[in-house]
Amino acid sequence: MLRWAVIFFVIALIAALFGFGGIAAAAASIAQILFYIFLVLFLLSLVVGLAQRPRSP
Repeated sequence: MLRWAVIFFVIALIAALFGFGGIAAAAASIAQILFYIFLVLFLLSLVVGLAQRPRSP
């Protein structure tokens, strides 16, 4: 998912470079949403992984 966020960010940069403001804004917002979803899923998997870790006596 992080890969898709980076891809949309690059698309936004290229579109902004060529002057396509609407496309750049849309791609940037998609990249931002994907990044936040990635961040939430990463933190959730980190917490679940730490909770399931066996405890040493």
